Amino acid sequence: METISIIDSKNHVNEKVKIGVWLTNKRSSGKIAFLQLRDGSAYFQGVVVKNNVSEEVFKIAKEVKQETSMYVTGTIHEDSRSHFGYEIEVEDIEIVGESEDYPITPKEHGTDFLMDHRHLWLRSSRQFAIMKIRNEMIRATYEFFNKEGFMKVDAPILTGSAPEGTTELFHTKYFDRDAYLSQSGQLYEEAGAMAYGKVFSFGPTFRAEKSKTRRHLIEFWMIEPEMAFTHQEESLELQERYIAYLVQNVLDHCDYELNILGRDKDVLKRYTELPYPRISYDEAIKMLQDSGEFPDVEWGADFGSPEETYLAEQFSKPVFVMNYPKAIKPFYMKPHPTRDDVVICADLLAPEGYGEIIGGSERATDTDYLKEQIEKAGLNMKDYEWYLDLRRYGSVPHSGFGLGLERAVTWITGEDHIREAIPFPRLLNRIYP
Repeated sequence: METISIIDSKNHVNEKVKIGVWLTNKRSSGKIAFLQLRDGSAYFQGVVVKNNVSEEVFKIAKEVKQETSMYVTGTIHEDSRSHFGYEIEVEDIEIVGESEDYPITPKEHGTDFLMDHRHLWLRSSRQFAIMKIRNEMIRATYEFFNKEGFMKVDAPILTGSAPEGTTELFHTKYFDRDAYLSQSGQLYEEAGAMAYGKVFSFGPTFRAEKSKTRRHLIEFWMIEPEMAFTHQEESLELQERYIAYLVQNVLDHCDYELNILGRDKDVLKRYTELPYPRISYDEAIKMLQDSGEFPDVEWGADFGSPEETYLAEQFSKPVFVMNYPKAIKPFYMKPHPTRDDVVICADLLAPEGYGEIIGGSERATDTDYLKEQIEKAGLNMKDYEWYLDLRRYGSVPHSGFGLGLERAVTWITGEDHIREAIPFPRLLNRIYP
């Protein structure tokens, strides 16, 4: 008799197998007990028929508590009524670890309660589906950039300066020097691009800002590609191919998980159709003003959640908003060739109210211009001499972008809140031991 995982049930129909599982829920109707089981690979039902098992086994099936771990032995059958498609007719149960008074019951719980128990919340079916989809997006990310000829270059987590020129950094001491938790690997990826052509980083980033919006995390993971000999339009084409690739791979490999979440797959399929629409910041401002819903919006303003949501709702696919005002963007963005008030950049706004999922730009290459911008931003020139070296020694046109993984997962899974989609990143002022 073979020991298998639930996910492999399709290969063992009408065979007797053994599976290590946890109980997520149960119900009974006199002579039959229905056990909802999970093993980390999938969820399915175990059926225990009183007349087909010993009295002891049926007693266990009736009394076993939520999240008890056990081995079940039985025969796999097809089950067309379930999302998974298979179930096990249980013949024997061996208890491994007892569970008493499990705090997350099948009833409805508030987000705050679930966040306080997120080490256990991971076991729920929705969290299972979301984390499986997240894992597929990570796998597809590596596959995509490898196919596109990128090299992964890891940026440091402790840095001596702020890539975005902001004060919202977690401060620490690096022996006798000031250091900060990284908010972006971009500047280091630019160094990598000057060495290897096309590079990307994939690592944790931090923002020391107490935000109570659904779109902000203190800790999250960023994918940041950087490309030498690449102008903005070429970068935009890569960005939309990357997003379409992520969505398509979730559709191809996470059908079961999307069913658990009730995600509309026809909507997701629409996001694989390229190209994505492009509008300028100027056009975006006009759309907002003409709508009558944003009477106070003026040229030069940065967009918040309501503005981004409205703009994205005007399109059936993600939309690029291009060439924002220089005053609201970081110092390293390339100035527009015919306008002094905007830079060559773009944000990709996701439909369905999820806001910006990618921010990117062509990078400034003129040393004098960058010095001027560094000074205007009030940054220490010494901290950026190495960055200026990238322009002094064989500079080339180059572009890059960053995608926040957690927000992209929230969008693709269709969850209402980052907290509900990703239980582990630190949020607001919560510190998880």
